[in-house]
Formats: sequence, C-alpha cells, structure tokens
Amino acid sequence: MYKFTCKKCRRLGYKVCDSIKCAMVKKPYPPGQHGKNSSSRRSEFGTQLAEKQKLKAIYGLRERQFRRYFDFASEKKGVTAQIMMELLERRLDNVVFRLGLAPTRHAARQLVAHGHFAVNSRRTYSPSYSVKPGDNIAIKDSSQPKKIFENIRTILKKFEPPSWLELDKEKLVSKMARLPDKDFLKELPVELSKVLEYYSR
Repeated sequence: MYKFTCKKCRRLGYKVCDSIKCAMVKKPYPPGQHGKNSSSRRSEFGTQLAEKQKLKAIYGLRERQFRRYFDFASEKKGVTAQIMMELLERRLDNVVFRLGLAPTRHAARQLVAHGHFAVNSRRTYSPSYSVKPGDNIAIKDSSQPKKIFENIRTILKKFEPPSWLELDKEKLVSKMARLPDKDFLKELPVELSKVLEYYSR
C-alpha cells in the first residue's frame, strides 16, 4: 500500500493523501523553485508519465496492478479508456468510497481489508474485488457499532452516491444498479489519452 506525502501530491498536481493539511490546498503546483511553470517545460513523454502516475495514485495502485487493468482493457472490444476506467471504478474499495462509506479510497481499502464489508452477504477482504451490476454491498452488522462507523448515518444525510449506485442510508446496504456511467470520465483530473499513449509506446 502506498502512503503519499504532500510533496508527492504536489508533484502529481492532485491531492491523493488523506491529510486535511495537505500542501496542495495552499500550493497546488509541483515543489521546487520552478514548480509553478514546470508543466510547460515537460516533454511529451514527461506529460504521459505524469498523467499515468496521477491516475495510478488516485486509485492507490502499484504499477503492476495498474498495468494489468490497461492490458485487460486493451484486449477487449470497445473504447480502451472507458473500459479501463470502468474496471477501476468497479473495484470494491472504490465502490465503498463512492458510496460515502469511507472518506477516501485509502480508508476504504483499509476497511475492506479488515473485513468490515460484505458482498452478497459474504464477508469480502479483497479491495480489488470487481463489483458487478446486481451485487449488494453492506457494512457487516458486527461492524456497524464500531467507532469508525458511529457517525456514518449523519454523514450520509448530506451525501449522494453516483447514479449507478443505490444506497439505503438507514440500513447501510447498497447495490450496484448498473455499470458506471461514462460521464464520470469528464470529472477526472487526468488526460486519459496520455495514459493510453504512455502504455502504447
């Protein structure tokens, strides 16, 4: 598991750590004397690498894991970028995060790994588990009284999950209604074309 420092957040140009005091809040540019202008000096390869590193960091994956998603997506019929992002979004840790049941993907990964969630009534310890349409995701009954979830219902009152996920905010059970919408691609602070170009060299 990677734990990113704020310096790395600044280098990536995107907040990926869990800290509320992240330097990216006040200094949203890479570190160093020429940080504010560094992006304009990047080569094409440098830009591709930076975008790949950013997307990998957002989902908290190691290079080998991340590369597998690209390889699998590139072998499928369809738009590679959309397929790859769909696979990343369907990861259980990401779904838990998207449902508002964890504040960050990193926290969601930890909660899943410690067995606090069940998929279709079966305790699941794998953050990389690929959730399918129709799958039910729930906080284990034995975990709901724990301190980490004591305020979750209050937090969820002001939270709305994406349209492809359904959530019962009182019972803390949810369902993947359908595959992730491609509209979320527009929200990503990443140039996906650069990521694909990096791996297609």
